[in-house]
Amino acid sequence: MGEDMREKSIVADGMRIDWDVPVPMGDGVTLRADVFRPLKEGHYPVLLTYGPYGKGLPFQAGYKDQWDAMVSQHPDVTAGSTNKYQNWEVVDPEKWVPDGYVCVRVDSRGAGRSPGLMDFFSPRETQDLYECIEWAAVQPWSTGKVGLNGISYYAMNQWMVAAKQPPHLTAICPWEGAADMYRDATRHGGIVSDFWGNWFRTQVVMVQHGYGERGERDPNSGLLVAGPETLSEEELARNRVGLEEQVLEHPLDDEFFRGRSPDWSKVTVPFLSAANWGGQGLHPRGNIEGFVRAASGEKWLEVHGLEHWTHFYTDYGLSLQKRFFDYYLKGIQNGWEKQPRVLVQVRRVDGFEERHETDWPLPSTQWTRVFLDAADRSLGFSAPEGAAELRYPAIGDGVTFRSKPLERETEITGPVALKLFLASSTANADIFATLRVFDPAGNEVDFQGALDPHTPIGQGWLRASHRRLDLDLTRPYRPYHTHDREEPLAPGEVYELDVEILPTSLVVPKGYTIALTLQGKDFEREGDAGHLGTVVNPMRGSGPFTHTLPADRPMDVFGGEHTVKTGGGNVSYLLLPVIPRG
Repeated sequence: MGEDMREKSIVADGMRIDWDVPVPMGDGVTLRADVFRPLKEGHYPVLLTYGPYGKGLPFQAGYKDQWDAMVSQHPDVTAGSTNKYQNWEVVDPEKWVPDGYVCVRVDSRGAGRSPGLMDFFSPRETQDLYECIEWAAVQPWSTGKVGLNGISYYAMNQWMVAAKQPPHLTAICPWEGAADMYRDATRHGGIVSDFWGNWFRTQVVMVQHGYGERGERDPNSGLLVAGPETLSEEELARNRVGLEEQVLEHPLDDEFFRGRSPDWSKVTVPFLSAANWGGQGLHPRGNIEGFVRAASGEKWLEVHGLEHWTHFYTDYGLSLQKRFFDYYLKGIQNGWEKQPRVLVQVRRVDGFEERHETDWPLPSTQWTRVFLDAADRSLGFSAPEGAAELRYPAIGDGVTFRSKPLERETEITGPVALKLFLASSTANADIFATLRVFDPAGNEVDFQGALDPHTPIGQGWLRASHRRLDLDLTRPYRPYHTHDREEPLAPGEVYELDVEILPTSLVVPKGYTIALTLQGKDFEREGDAGHLGTVVNPMRGSGPFTHTLPADRPMDVFGGEHTVKTGGGNVSYLLLPVIPRG
């Protein structure tokens, strides 16, 4: 027996709340939404989200570890709200509705209360979001101005639908969301990320539509989060498409990935893009690429640290979002148009310093080469005098190159690139490059990342057979690989590789050293540095963004020996974005 599917409306906590509102799609499927709106009748701008996490699953119930840590460290998150309607990675309506917004949460197709085939980030999902935007724009409580605002999944699909240019989409705020489904999210440098299979098993399977009575019940509406009916495991399996399986079936950047990534030339809507220095496997690159490459003439970039869900909810993030949306959705002349185009929270070893900039990369950047020397495993600011080589097993601790103690405080903020001359004993090689910093006592400097509590300064990846560059999009500081062909290596032959190390920031104190670790596997420290309830693997430096699938990394190919060549005709170096200080 299914639940009563009639729409229910209540008045509570200063809002009118409409539960499970039907949102019809053009192909006959009806999605379900919760609508939070002001008590006073009228027309209001809309903030909308569409995603797979279950609109009726409270943040505190589905993500208790994350919630407890956030509210214990940031009391401003819970201030001024009952927090009853807090949901994972979307806005708290109690902090928006009183200011004259309607908040609409739509369960994506196949998730939560919405039936249909679950097919993550698919063109069908993008079309659904397009139709949800246009549906919200013509409701009797709407002004016709619709904004999108949310974290991660709710940010990634913003980029995609923005490229489709829905007529009533007025402004977007993608907060820590990837954009390029190949490069940013599923295949780092061509190497398959473990994240998505684990993500589905720990965050999505229990809110798939039809999980029904086996799942949670919304304490606010009383409705089953993943209802209204309870389907068999066989029926659930037929109603979803496995993203991990799809990624393995598509080793190159083909139409599958292009259909799940934005066309930047068509992203013209005003936007505020927020990235996280510490989310190397998912949360900085797309937000920064979007700012740099999108066609919009009204675009802003903000980059911060801490856990990837935190600043979206703090007063810092909330005030930025409100100023942006007040300006574009409500027409309030609050001076947003004068907001500097780039706002960076520059990392220090003891916190952050806020700085306003005009562009990305930062205009004052002094691009600085730091050379690898295999003779003594050093990093130096002048090229080594002689040629040298250094071998290391791919599946091992790798090799670390270190600088001398810095003579002055040095800020590194921006994208990093590695030029590497390398030979492999097999027909392929995966390069895992980790940028690190150590204090004078030899202790490593790390940070609370988007997920991992001990994230290194920077990370980059490249499968050597994917070394071909797109010369139109490549910049000295940001190599851009085509990923459109496999070019196997001749064992023992030296190849010139360009590795993208994702943007980072740190003011490195005087006397500290910079290091680069090269491996043929994920960078992970010994022991268990932390664990989250929704993450399968322990946090050891790379968080959940590891690369261990045997189907993608057979050991007879990727378990060989690498040889780094430096000096002479093989000048291997890091290109660092050094920012002048003082």
